[in-house]
Amino acid sequence: MSIVTEPSATGVPAYSETLRRIPESVTKARRLVSSSLRVWRLEGAEDAAWLVVSELFTNTVVHARMDCVRVTVSRVDEQVVRVAVIDCSHAKPQVREAGADDECGRGLALVDAVSTDWGVDPLRWGKRVWAEVKCGGR
Repeated sequence: MSIVTEPSATGVPAYSETLRRIPESVTKARRLVSSSLRVWRLEGAEDAAWLVVSELFTNTVVHARMDCVRVTVSRVDEQVVRVAVIDCSHAKPQVREAGADDECGRGLALVDAVSTDWGVDPLRWGKRVWAEVKCGGR
């Protein structure tokens, strides 16, 4: 006797990729974001989502340990996408005010400006930094 089962959704639609913690991987993280938005046919969020993943990933390149970083793009609802970067550092990122002549230090302020929400989820072995971006959607 054979049993046939139907596949069913088990959670939020998402895409993820583990990337090397090097500056060149930012481009791959952006591609993951673009591919996800294209599959979901979401419009109007690519620039903001690119900025988010670029800033969050760059923070891991500068501050995290280990050689790899996990990037996830998940669809929270019809109009919202969550971009997250997961690393093995327990250090929580802090928004800081950059001086007029500072060349860095504006990343999280930019993430805050283009996202509807963002935060940090502590994990046993590190943390997940995420930001949500509202899309135009179809």
